[in-house]
Amino acid sequence: MVLSEAEALARLEALRRQRDAIERQIADLLLYLDLGRRLGGPAAPAQPSPDARADAPIPVPEPTLQPAQAPSAAPPAPPAPPSAALERPPVPAFAVPVEGEVGLSETVLARRYGRALIEAVLAVLEEAGRPMHASEILARISEQGFSLPGQDPVAALNTRLWKRSGPGGPLKRLGEAVYAPADAEEA
Repeated sequence: MVLSEAEALARLEALRRQRDAIERQIADLLLYLDLGRRLGGPAAPAQPSPDARADAPIPVPEPTLQPAQAPSAAPPAPPAPPSAALERPPVPAFAVPVEGEVGLSETVLARRYGRALIEAVLAVLEEAGRPMHASEILARISEQGFSLPGQDPVAALNTRLWKRSGPGGPLKRLGEAVYAPADAEEA
């Protein structure tokens, strides 16, 4: 089988899209496993289905190209995920890329969400004018549409705030899960 240059380029692009989709799914699953281990303790081993073998490769559908397909035709839509278990939760509007940022990775979007979360926490603390416990902060930022993963969202928020309360950070830790803006204690 001999492919024309246009067919080869179209097939290469389709394979790259598939690879990108698989890499995103792998990254998501690794993130969920890591979070589950941190927040939920030891997990029970997954029970594979009786017909699934551990060494069996995962079938990846191969894109089919029609010989008469024009190179300017719209690229085929990426395949849907094999199960509903891989669906992601809705992303808040402030974490969605704006026009011109369509190719941003999940990591970039997660970092943007994290920065927006810390900015919201700082705004809540400034508005309150006093140090607050992580549970109070969570209640206020939840009203703004923020959410945190895991079985204990307060612990997840406390961890994020604790990490940002070090030297040069925007927050100061005043007690067990109690935070204030960094400049509030210095003034």
